[in-house]
Amino acid sequence: MRSLDLLSPKQLHALAACCIAVLLTACGSAPMRAPEASTPTPAPTDVRSDAATEHGSEVAIFALDMIGTGYRFGGKNPEAGFDCSGMVSYIFNRAAGLRLSGSAADMARQGRQIDKSNLRPGDLVFFNTLNRPFSHVGIYIGDGRFVHAPSGNGKVHISRMDNPYFAPRFEMARAYFN
Repeated sequence: MRSLDLLSPKQLHALAACCIAVLLTACGSAPMRAPEASTPTPAPTDVRSDAATEHGSEVAIFALDMIGTGYRFGGKNPEAGFDCSGMVSYIFNRAAGLRLSGSAADMARQGRQIDKSNLRPGDLVFFNTLNRPFSHVGIYIGDGRFVHAPSGNGKVHISRMDNPYFAPRFEMARAYFN
């Protein structure tokens, strides 16, 4: 403490003030920044009832049961074989009691259009596979996959939405349950 005795009271006050300033600075925090404007989370654009979700799931499960069924142009039942619209019509009627009839193009005029990002099991996906709009239809089952009856393979099977053949031919998605 002898070295402090050599300091004048004025110098002691100055030294104490410097020590306090250093301590306060060390304990301080970085200046607060203004909060950045956050992007609001968009509201869901496709709100569906529990019943709609249940019907869609039933359609998707029923579609999975049809895998391996033979293809037949104009076919409307598993015994004779299916074409794409015949398969959809049969499944929607049996799984959900909803009558969809006609060609894929006819089905594309029913239900309500939805964004591809809002696809849920049981929704229909439409493609241009014959150089005409809505020439093919399948049932979305989730995880970027759909069940359909393509003529080339000869059997009902699952394909991916990002498949190199189907991805560029995708035209629209539609929901039939609210």
